[in-house]
Amino acid sequence: MPEGHVLHRAARLQGRRFRSKPVRTSSPQGRFADGAATLNGQTITGIDALGKHLFYRFDEGEILHVHLGLFGKFRVRSRPAPEPSPNARLVMETETDHLHLAGPTACELITPEEEDELRARLGPDPILDPADGADELGRRLSRRSITIGAALLDQKVVAGIGNVYRSELLFLAGIHPLTVAKSLESSTVDDIWCRSVAALKDGEKMGKIVTV
Repeated sequence: MPEGHVLHRAARLQGRRFRSKPVRTSSPQGRFADGAATLNGQTITGIDALGKHLFYRFDEGEILHVHLGLFGKFRVRSRPAPEPSPNARLVMETETDHLHLAGPTACELITPEEEDELRARLGPDPILDPADGADELGRRLSRRSITIGAALLDQKVVAGIGNVYRSELLFLAGIHPLTVAKSLESSTVDDIWCRSVAALKDGEKMGKIVTV
């Protein structure tokens, strides 16, 4: 499953191509046909990420929520583009650019209230909350009797970390993954947080996870 840096990078790079432009939308697969019809002709006003979730905002107030899950994949290119595959959940085009989304866990229109509920369920995002997230992470870990290895994969504890980052962060911090999460000292939590901020920001910038 793509980790958080992938979604933040997608938001940034797709924003360059699609923000402030009207889009033509379709769903060759058919599973998002009604949503695509609603969005067709609207202008994207913003694209942003939280953890492993991506949000597209449109000028008529619609919010498109995407979660890639295990198999979801974007293909973004300049037009003209090849014909979309029949499994494309969403195709979005401007006069110059083409986005093809296949296999996501979620591709849905949500209300502002539903977005608020989703955000409230997630832990701090190292890319979005670099200065303030450590305290919140500490509070959430202090209530977890599970191992730190399991806790870091729980998106309710921290948003955006997956298997690779989890393993890398614990290795660099010298923490055994079976250590009970709530037993960690605050200084150790701060260390994990600082390393996660640096790692995910590097991943977003370079488009890959850098390990030692």
